[in-house]
Formats: sequence, structure tokens, C-alpha cells
Amino acid sequence: MILAILAFLSLGVRVSGTCNRTVLQNAVTTYLAAQAVGQPGLLPRTTNATYAENEVVTDITRGILGQAIIIDLSRSLLDTTECSTFTEISAATSSHPYVIDTRMLVSGDKITAIQSVIADAGDWVFNATGHLYWSKKESWNLIPEAKRDSRTTIRAAADAYLDSWADGKVKAPYGAPCARLEGGSYTDTKNTSTNTCFMPEFPKPFAGAGNRRYVIDEEMGAVGIFNNFPFIDMTRPDGTPSTNMIRVEGGKIRLCDEELWALKDVLEDERFARVMNFRTQGLAIATRA
Repeated sequence: MILAILAFLSLGVRVSGTCNRTVLQNAVTTYLAAQAVGQPGLLPRTTNATYAENEVVTDITRGILGQAIIIDLSRSLLDTTECSTFTEISAATSSHPYVIDTRMLVSGDKITAIQSVIADAGDWVFNATGHLYWSKKESWNLIPEAKRDSRTTIRAAADAYLDSWADGKVKAPYGAPCARLEGGSYTDTKNTSTNTCFMPEFPKPFAGAGNRRYVIDEEMGAVGIFNNFPFIDMTRPDGTPSTNMIRVEGGKIRLCDEELWALKDVLEDERFARVMNFRTQGLAIATRA
């Protein structure tokens, strides 16, 4: 298998002065191959490339990329304007189950930055088996060119969704059907074909998801957003690492996939459990009583 990967690397990643889908797809394919065998050295990185896991700068040889994991499913967005990628990995059958969302910045034939939000057992509503099951049922096919939304439309829809969490007067453009996959919990388990994505305004002191970093793929009609979600961990007022992958069709939100990393001892605190019991707010997420 290693020889096959090395053969691909010698042929698949070519020097290019422009950013196109082929260049970005090659970077993603190489990333997935490196993760599958736990060999970060396979990645074509610049000498000063940065690497971070859950917002912490990490030695790439000591991080998740140094672990071989079984990739049960992956989806990627390619942003040729910003020359960046967003990849979600569902590793439910790996010996250590994970859901990993990774953003990469690319220049020419080299990766200049890798940022990953890594969720596993104990993180917010984490359930790798549930995540894989529902992910397989979702459709993230390319959108015909005549029906594609602009970058501006896709980002505006996603921003309205995130903004509405802090301000209920903001109206997110939900479509129907619309379903949200949060950790391993799904909002439309009965396949109602209705809008089950709605999120009401969060109780204060929630001030909104900040530090947003976007990967927009017009052909996929989707945007991946790395952001910081406040309110989960009071010791991190700027927020904990979070991601959203949102599908937009005809200006309407149809799919929302969300992952959130949080310190395990924070989630296990009973005081936190009481504060975060949002069931009276109508949120379709799993919480402790």
C-alpha cells in the first residue's frame, strides 16, 4: 500500500502557479492517504508550514496524522478562490473512533497550513457510529452549473445561520427538506422532508460563533466553516474549536453538519449539564438532564 501511495505522490501532485480543483483534490487525496497510514511525512508541505489540532499548534509527527486510522467516509470541499480545502473524516470503525474536520491552505504544489478539529468519545454529543450512519444517507453531489449559487450567496446563508444563534431576529434561509447532523445526532430521523434545522436564539451570555474561517465550494454548493463556539467552556471565553459544513441549494440551507470539541472534564461537570440543558429552548440536540 505504501508503494502505491508513493507512486501516486510522484505523479498526482504537480507544480502549478494557479489554484484549480485538480491541485486541491490532489492535496486532499494525499492528506487522506497520509492519514490512513499514519505517515505525515507523505504530505507535500512547505518548510514553514503550520499545523494545529483543536486550535493548539502541534508537532505534526505527534498528532493525529501520526496515527493510522480507518477512514470509513470522507467528504471534501475545494475552494479555488482562497486555494483551500475542507475535509470531514468519519472513522467509526477505527480502533479509536474519530470525526475529524480539516482545513488546508495550499500554495502551488505545497500545503502551507493544516488545521484540524478532532472529536472523539466524550466530546459534545459525539457518536461516531451515528455520524457515519447519517452521513451516508446525505447527498452532497455536485450541483449543475446552471443551478449553482454564488460564493456570496452561500456564505450569506451560512453566516445568517450562525448569526441567528446570538440574535433570534436574524432569519436564516432554511429550505425544505433541511436536516442537521450534530455529532452523531440527526434532526430528521423520520425522513419528514421538512425543515428540522431551525435553531432558536441561545440563552445569554452566548455572543455568537466568532473567528470564522471559510472554505467555499460553489460546485458543491457548500461551505465549511472553522469557528470558535463560546459558552461551552467558561475558561475559554473566546470559544472552543467548532466546525460547520453547510449545503446551500437555490439560496436555501438544506444540510448542516456540525462538530464541536470540548474539554472532557467540562462536559462531565454537572453544573455545566444543568446550564446546557436546552430542551426548553427547542434545540434538537442531546443533553444530560
